[in-house]
Amino acid sequence: MTHGMRTDTYTNRLNGPRPWRDAATHYALLPLRVFLGVTFVYAGLNKLTDSAFLHSSGVGSIGETLRAARGSAAVPALIDLALKSPVGFGYAIALAELAVGIGTLLGLFGRLAALGGALISLSLWLTVSWATTPYYYGNDLAYLMAWLPLVLAGAPYLSLDAAWRARRQRAGGYR
Repeated sequence: MTHGMRTDTYTNRLNGPRPWRDAATHYALLPLRVFLGVTFVYAGLNKLTDSAFLHSSGVGSIGETLRAARGSAAVPALIDLALKSPVGFGYAIALAELAVGIGTLLGLFGRLAALGGALISLSLWLTVSWATTPYYYGNDLAYLMAWLPLVLAGAPYLSLDAAWRARRQRAGGYR
């Protein structure tokens, strides 16, 4: 007995119009990418333009924030390391957030940018927001979880990564 297989039940995006559900699935990570990218660009710029943040002491400074969080951090050694040069750490975290945000928005090295965002969120969760109870009130854990799909998928659409991949494929190179 031979069993036939129907091949005409699905129209993919290359062969014709696709229903809205296919389009939604295709671009599902785009809103997340835009949200995280804009948020991290804003966070980086906010730190760089805040007159109080990039100081080793004083209200609103990175040094004061680090000292306040040290006693309740899961990994106080991370804070001790940052306290060796709080202003330098403040610049590093601000520039890292800016780079992650821009990379995520443009889809430039999408997985690497998402990994950077996940590592920033992880370090903030283990230090600044560790003592938040209940745990779901702290936003750094949620940001960490939001970065993970982008670490896994990268920026496959509407990105510089996708444009470079398409260009290499047209040239007969990378597959």
